[in-house]
Amino acid sequence: MGSSDRSKGKEQLWRKATVHFLLCFVMGFFTGFAPLGNPSSSSIPITSPLSSGYLQEPVKVLRQADEEGIFIPSLVERTEAAEVKERVNEENEGMLGEELNPRKLVIAVTPTSNNVKLRAVLLRRLGNTLKLIAQPILWIVVEQQSNESLVPNILRKSGIMYRHIISKENFSDADLETHHQRNLALFHIEHHRLNGIVLFAELSNAYDLTLFEQIQAVEGFGAWPVAKLSAYRYRIAIQGPMSGSSEVIGWHLKKTSYVTDSEILSSVPISGFAFNSSILWDPERWGRTSFVQDNPQNSLDFVKKEVLQEETEVKRIQIDGLDKVLVWDLHI
Repeated sequence: MGSSDRSKGKEQLWRKATVHFLLCFVMGFFTGFAPLGNPSSSSIPITSPLSSGYLQEPVKVLRQADEEGIFIPSLVERTEAAEVKERVNEENEGMLGEELNPRKLVIAVTPTSNNVKLRAVLLRRLGNTLKLIAQPILWIVVEQQSNESLVPNILRKSGIMYRHIISKENFSDADLETHHQRNLALFHIEHHRLNGIVLFAELSNAYDLTLFEQIQAVEGFGAWPVAKLSAYRYRIAIQGPMSGSSEVIGWHLKKTSYVTDSEILSSVPISGFAFNSSILWDPERWGRTSFVQDNPQNSLDFVKKEVLQEETEVKRIQIDGLDKVLVWDLHI
């Protein structure tokens, strides 16, 4: 009797231990699925780098929910949203400013001849320079009629808005040919009433890009000094307007005295001035006579005369109030 009672007692003890173990296991198993903390809040870990090069401990920023269960943005989120809104407003103000004060069209006129050495290289170099200028810009290239497709191919690949004009006249004098091509470009501007600032961009020129920003302020005429370099003469000649505060009081030209007016006009550095294109197609505004308007061959001479005679109306292109060379004529 005694041995059987002891065996039954041990069996009951093991059953109780087994039942207790199973209950604890089940409770622990389901407790692991229960959510921790307040279900009405969510945490966002935020880390920020320290100046010493390592990361901070993650900081939890709570987003509290209101009575309807809608999450309220935290202070950090509100600050970030305000910064984004401020940047967007600044960008919109900048775009609005550009719309109210649009940039003027820069019209660059380039004559070219088949006899120019390294013409393809110089055209590509000038095209790469003009491509760096802020838009809008129009490149007018004039060449003598030929069967070559060199110039059109270069212009198409330049990535610049351009006009290609063909001159059908034959000249034995290179200077006369260049003069005729410039007048053809001016006649094209006048005929199509292109509105912008015109300057003559020669193949042999090297430019400081600041010039193209400064001529945006030109209302009628603008002028600047040009440095002329020569590969065979070890010297530099500066030609252009003479200093007189912000006004033009004279010109530095090749010679101190000239016999005829044509010599004076030919001595004006073609790369040293710019003008408003409306002078070509708005005679009432500029007092241009009908004789000159009906003779495109005289357009260039007329512009030069206006630049020389109306010195008080010519804007000096200066940097920080000083005369600086922005164009180099390399005589290539």
